[in-house]
Amino acid sequence: MIDFAIPSALAAERDRVRRFVIDKIVPYERDARLTAHGPTDELRQELVELARAEELLTVQAPESLGGRGLTHIEQAVIYEAAGWSTLGPIAMNCAAPDEGNMLLLSKVADHGQVERYLAPVVAGHQRSAFAMTEPDGAGSDPAQLATEATFDGANFTVNGRKWLITGARGAKTWIIMAQLAANPHLPGGPTLFLTDGDQPGIVIVIDRTMNTMDRNYVAGHGVVRFDNLVLPKEALLGEAGQALRYAQLRLAPARLTHCMRWLGAAERAQSIAVEHARTRTAFGKPIGEHEGVSFMLADNAIALHQCRLTIWHACWLMDNGAKARHESSIAKSFVSEQLLQVADRCVQVLGGIGISDETVVEMIFRDMRAFRLYDGPTEVHKYAIGRKVLRG
Repeated sequence: MIDFAIPSALAAERDRVRRFVIDKIVPYERDARLTAHGPTDELRQELVELARAEELLTVQAPESLGGRGLTHIEQAVIYEAAGWSTLGPIAMNCAAPDEGNMLLLSKVADHGQVERYLAPVVAGHQRSAFAMTEPDGAGSDPAQLATEATFDGANFTVNGRKWLITGARGAKTWIIMAQLAANPHLPGGPTLFLTDGDQPGIVIVIDRTMNTMDRNYVAGHGVVRFDNLVLPKEALLGEAGQALRYAQLRLAPARLTHCMRWLGAAERAQSIAVEHARTRTAFGKPIGEHEGVSFMLADNAIALHQCRLTIWHACWLMDNGAKARHESSIAKSFVSEQLLQVADRCVQVLGGIGISDETVVEMIFRDMRAFRLYDGPTEVHKYAIGRKVLRG
């Protein structure tokens, strides 16, 4: 039996989250600390304390770490409500990259690493960074990893350059992907390392916080060098040579959580456009009564519904034990494209107001365009989907 009903307790929590975001978080959208490079860490900490007071902080974490251990379906419902404001997931500590990093560490890190690096992130006391993307190497194709690590039996030494590292400035828990060179002690290949952000050898290029379209991630996207970064053997995260496999543990669910949060933002944009269409008049009647506008709003409603069902289906598969890599790729490519169109139509309905900062719709539109690239561009996902279709 297929049941699309949301349990009453989950629906009540969804409504509580949405009310919290509207009442407590939306007023911060005009805060000067929401900069062109995203919220400052000072603003993040203030928002986190608001969520903590409401017992809404890091609800997705395992119960052993103080969270509620939400299922994927439960996350979909709660994250959509949190996404009503782009600051909502930041307040509730379920925004990227921390949300995905917490998932990865909860599955791969050993007990000591959990206590030192994961627990403070779950508690909202510090942020994390995932350093994989490179200007001339790893990105959509992580096999092009150019950052290199060597191992002498006691210590690793890492050298390389990364960019588009979200939240790099100020992050204290760092997950670093590097190509481990052949050595007599451990298997070589792509490997993950876990370390503190203030280690000598991690050089955050001060004047290179990148100017990007989006502004919804704390501290923006940085450029980083690893200059003879020396790490003890205890810094190894999981097994040597297994970074690409571990990355998939993080990426498949993270594709979906991006979709969940941005679905909430798209709903917000639609609600603003609908209200404008009801009250703005042209040619003798509210613009919503003109077919051109009503059709755009109808297309948005259809897209939002389709996106929600696509997300829920992939979540249902994962909750029932499937890896759902194929379905999460379908969701990411479909939802990111559809929600961008939703945001674009909302801008169009709003007219001149839509391209101004009189509403948050223009910010949602810009951030939504960046969403199409997060955790793999549409084309990479479609390539993977096509290969599976051809295999039958």
